[in-house]
Amino acid sequence: MEFDVQYPQDGAAVIRVVGRLNMVAAPQLRELVTATVTEQGRSRVVVDLSDTEFIDSSGLGALIAGLKTARTVGGDLKIAGATSQVTTVLELTNLHRVLRPYATVAECLT
Repeated sequence: MEFDVQYPQDGAAVIRVVGRLNMVAAPQLRELVTATVTEQGRSRVVVDLSDTEFIDSSGLGALIAGLKTARTVGGDLKIAGATSQVTTVLELTNLHRVLRPYATVAECLT
């Protein structure tokens, strides 16, 4: 699992998740989002899932926790580039209603 963080705009951060977002990687993502929002003051977070090959319930939990963290400070967390496996899991759990997937990172930043 690898995370790549970029800061394309003031107040925004893009976290690219590469690999499997499972029970091993989920705590790392949760900590990264929390640090990005609370320590760096970036309340708009985009999680780029275009290179995420797998997500499980722990990964979904990390995304929801990140959403709550961002919304606590008046921001938001959006997901971009969800692969077919990720999209299927979001739909099966009805979380696509809460974490609506966007096609690209650019769409999330507008």
